[in-house]
Amino acid sequence: MVPNGGAAAVAEGRAAAARPGPQDGQGAKGAKGAGGTEEAGGGADAQGGRRSPAPVKSPDTARHPAPGAPSPSTGASASPAAPVPAAGPGTFRASGASGEAQGKGTALRWRIEVEEGSGVDPDSAARSVEAILGDPRGWTRDTAYGFRLAAPGEPVDFTVKIATPATTDRLCEVVTPELIGETNCRAGHTVVVNLKRWQEGSPQFSGPVEEYRALIVNHEVGHELGHDHETCPGAGKAAPAMMQQIKGLLGCQANAWPFDASGTYLSGPHVP
Repeated sequence: MVPNGGAAAVAEGRAAAARPGPQDGQGAKGAKGAGGTEEAGGGADAQGGRRSPAPVKSPDTARHPAPGAPSPSTGASASPAAPVPAAGPGTFRASGASGEAQGKGTALRWRIEVEEGSGVDPDSAARSVEAILGDPRGWTRDTAYGFRLAAPGEPVDFTVKIATPATTDRLCEVVTPELIGETNCRAGHTVVVNLKRWQEGSPQFSGPVEEYRALIVNHEVGHELGHDHETCPGAGKAAPAMMQQIKGLLGCQANAWPFDASGTYLSGPHVP
């Protein structure tokens, strides 16, 4: 089980979304606002912030693969045939797919939306995220948690948006020059995934792009569940999914998953 996890963590996550103060998850630095962006104290939570009445976002952090672990089948191409568009219209198309409940806890309903003109099929992307959330190394390994891909028109608890770099910058309020066009974030109950990162991974990420996607999703959803940042538990150990791995592994091994294959939570010391 996850330390301080379970239903209490879910409740904490809901409460946190209602109060100001971003929480950076696996993020890149420099999102606008006060709070904890990964490397440069901005307000957007890099891969894991929460947005309350005032936008709180999280720049993308996850850029390393899980050591020796196979990635889930995503149903989306990791090698796009065409260049990733730098900008789009800022309008989104929701997936028409729906799914069964995953995990034993109360299922949080979610939906995916893809920016029009991005070249990403919303239904394929939805199945990719569904595979990550339902992976036995994911959050559903804790019996307190559950997820369900919501049917069209159904209310949701959180949304995943895949957006072009320019739209991501706008939604995430990115102001740090080196992060413009590069980061992901989390804003309130919305996970914003940069199309460039979704399709190409990251220069710092040597493993399969599917693993990079898993780290983005697991880190951001971890914040949705109420988890804060953690750091490396010791040299040679797996980095927690809630660690801001983009800032450096501190002797740990890169890892995209909250649990290992045996069901052990890959934790580390809490980051204040």
